[in-house]
Amino acid sequence: MQTVSLSFFRFPPGFSRLWAFAMMGLARRPMSRIHDIGFWKLCGSGTGEGFTPLPNTAVYAILATWPDLATAKDRLDTTPIFRRYRARATESYTLYLTPTSSRGAWSGTAPFIPQPTQSSGPVAALTRATIRPRAALRFWRREPTISRAIGADPNVLFKIGIGELPLLHQITVSIWPDTASMAHFARADGPHARAIRAVREGDWFREELYARFHVAAATGTWHGQNPLDQLDHAA
Repeated sequence: MQTVSLSFFRFPPGFSRLWAFAMMGLARRPMSRIHDIGFWKLCGSGTGEGFTPLPNTAVYAILATWPDLATAKDRLDTTPIFRRYRARATESYTLYLTPTSSRGAWSGTAPFIPQPTQSSGPVAALTRATIRPRAALRFWRREPTISRAIGADPNVLFKIGIGELPLLHQITVSIWPDTASMAHFARADGPHARAIRAVREGDWFREELYARFHVAAATGTWHGQNPLDQLDHAA
């Protein structure tokens, strides 16, 4: 069953941030040579929690697909490029995700292989869009409002905005306790729903992808904790 790894790295000021920025180009060759890796992307982030067009030089991310969970964990543990990222970072956090639904394209391909599952527990949502240049200003005017709406939802466990290219490529990732809470937010009439209508009516995106996942595992910390630990406190 396909597994998607999504790793986040936070780097301290100084040379480590310069190194991380340079690796957006230099890491491409070693990434492409990893045995069993499928689709992969190197991403930067925006300021704050990533939902702005202003780059955040402290936070970077790597997304990759693997044939199964065991392979994903082994490659992230043992491959030199991932070990170098962790060694440079002051904090890292990795989600291991099982795709349950996916529609749309990313760089002209369908990277995720959905497997319907009855598993309970936390779920993740990922949206990725290539914004048409003529619509970029209108999109980024709406994005902070959407971000505040997600953050104000008491159910959201984790959220971040990342991207391959500032301004024109945007990826949002959020984790929810269950499918019902995620679906309630997506369907509720609010900033998110109004933004979706504006996207459709204005044809803002040249390419878009929407995917949902079961959270199979998580390692590391973000802001000093594993965001999934909130589920234990709420139980």
